[in-house]
Amino acid sequence: MGILNVTPDSFSDGGNYLDPQVAIQHADMLLNSGADWIDIGGVSTGPRSQPVPVEVEWTRIAPVLEMLVSRTAISLDTYQPEIARRACALGIKAVNDVSGTDNPAMWEVIADSNMTLISMYASNPVHTFEARGSS
Repeated sequence: MGILNVTPDSFSDGGNYLDPQVAIQHADMLLNSGADWIDIGGVSTGPRSQPVPVEVEWTRIAPVLEMLVSRTAISLDTYQPEIARRACALGIKAVNDVSGTDNPAMWEVIADSNMTLISMYASNPVHTFEARGSS
């Protein structure tokens, strides 16, 4: 699985892939290097990161998803059920939820779709369901 972060505060790549065309070039490099999946994230979950509104996250990832979803399997790194729902409509294969899937609405999105769930837990308290509200 290749990782593609399209967020300015990414702790792993320094925000190098904000431009959708640059992001696609990086995805192509990952695929050419042997990745079978691309995991796309539009919100950093690093130790000092802050949550962003759903529309900001969607604006970051939507152009990249639209260009890649027909070319390879996509895992979407999000803890926002609305983002997962929109991405499911585009045809992604999995949701990678680092909140431990603590939002009941995410379970509903997964149950209503044919997506795989990757549920992980990041210890960053900013990204807990209680801190985000019920968005």
